[in-house]
Amino acid sequence: MVFKRRDKRSWLRIVGESFWPRGGWGRAAIYVQHRIRRLPDRPQRIARGIFCGVFVSFSPLYGLHFLVAFVIAKVIGGNILAALLATFFGNPITFPFIAAIALKLGYWILGLDVHPEVAERLREGGAEEMSEGLMRKFSGAFADLWTNLQALFTDDVANWHRLGVFYHEVFFPFLIGGILPGLIAGLVAYYVSLPLITAYQNRRQVQLKRKLEEIRRAGRSKISEPGH
Repeated sequence: MVFKRRDKRSWLRIVGESFWPRGGWGRAAIYVQHRIRRLPDRPQRIARGIFCGVFVSFSPLYGLHFLVAFVIAKVIGGNILAALLATFFGNPITFPFIAAIALKLGYWILGLDVHPEVAERLREGGAEEMSEGLMRKFSGAFADLWTNLQALFTDDVANWHRLGVFYHEVFFPFLIGGILPGLIAGLVAYYVSLPLITAYQNRRQVQLKRKLEEIRRAGRSKISEPGH
């Protein structure tokens, strides 16, 4: 097949490149930018899709960002592919800052005492260290969830205490605190991308009309030549 990859990637490589693409996240961001602006859709729909992807990036629903962005884009009439591509706004580079903002705001909105580990990381300004700690918490929560699901079909005893602590101390504050900055970032991305995509599409249309006119002129000149 024409579009089939010559080098088949293993699942390990696919997972690894989802966290750190070949060429780095800078190159990936440039690719996403070019891919989005070339989408064959109205600028308003593409911009709404970008809003969805950026907004979802501020949620703790890791592993479900594509699905949530897809649903929101369907509801508000955004371009689905633009929404999926825009979820890459949340990546290992931006995640520490997203997590710090969402957690701090979430604890403040809910009137909760900041978790000691979170407070220490925020005081030290160690966003990256806090990100690593949160990723360990998320991975640990998923591992506990999987163990408890297996316990339903075995003689093992399910323990939901740690998942309850994770939900109240990390997941729920993150979820609530990410809504407002997610909306703000999504709206900024919408209003910034809309005129850029519109200008790009208008420029493409002008270039296409110019090429078609050149083709017509070349065809007319060829017909007018002697012997035709």
